[in-house]
Amino acid sequence: MQEVRAIVLRAAGINTDLETEYALELAGAQADRIHINRLIEDKGLLEQYHILIFPGGFSYGDDVAAGKIMANQVIHHLSDPVRKFINDGKLVLGICNGFQVLVKAGILPGGNGFKQEDVTITCNDSGKYEDRWVYLAPQTGKCVFFDPGQRLYVPVAHGEGKIVTKDDEALQRLRSEGHIAFKYVDAEGNEGPFPINPNGSVDSIAGLTDATGRVLGLMPHPERFVRRTQHPHWSRLGEDLPVDGIKIFCHAVRYVRENLLESCVAQPTADVAACGEVQAGP
Repeated sequence: MQEVRAIVLRAAGINTDLETEYALELAGAQADRIHINRLIEDKGLLEQYHILIFPGGFSYGDDVAAGKIMANQVIHHLSDPVRKFINDGKLVLGICNGFQVLVKAGILPGGNGFKQEDVTITCNDSGKYEDRWVYLAPQTGKCVFFDPGQRLYVPVAHGEGKIVTKDDEALQRLRSEGHIAFKYVDAEGNEGPFPINPNGSVDSIAGLTDATGRVLGLMPHPERFVRRTQHPHWSRLGEDLPVDGIKIFCHAVRYVRENLLESCVAQPTADVAACGEVQAGP
């Protein structure tokens, strides 16, 4: 029986690769942590995988700008294999620093005439590192990584998480073409100022997806909420507390099983609705 295989790219300064590997394995995938230099040396490695993850951290010390150096590695050495990976129907996820890499490499929002300078990610309005929990409201039904009707509660941890657009025309295109994956909201689903929006992102944008819905980038860290005991109030909320972060990974694994594996008919399908409960143990 074929396995869902995920590659988690490492580089100097990346520090959530182990957590991301663990989240993928909880969701039912086989995950490998591979240094980006190994992939540059052997680009054919990518063909062995179904899910490509750019995890969080501070790649190359965030020199120049957060994610910029790793983005240049992608642009100059991996552009063709990554584009083929996407065109083959596979999945790409960028988390925090990985999201910054995807945006600065031009992979997000991607295609349709968008240029890298139309959208970028810069320093938080607060002028400091923000480490807090936030609510996310899905904004599109086309992204395969989440249920469009399900609000999520996950942590953020970044100093450069503010999404900005070149002008209002670029923002309107993000809206009209369905590139906005998540917005920051409060517990009732309403947008608002800091700390509801922890970084000052335009239009409260917390994540973007491409035209296919198979590439997702988001500033919050779903890999840091894959067990019930990681919730800040787990002890008072009981064993029925939903675990929201793991659902991103369960959706990805289920999509691969149903759409990419040759023996998908024989594969068990992940119960994404109950995924957060199944993985709720300490």
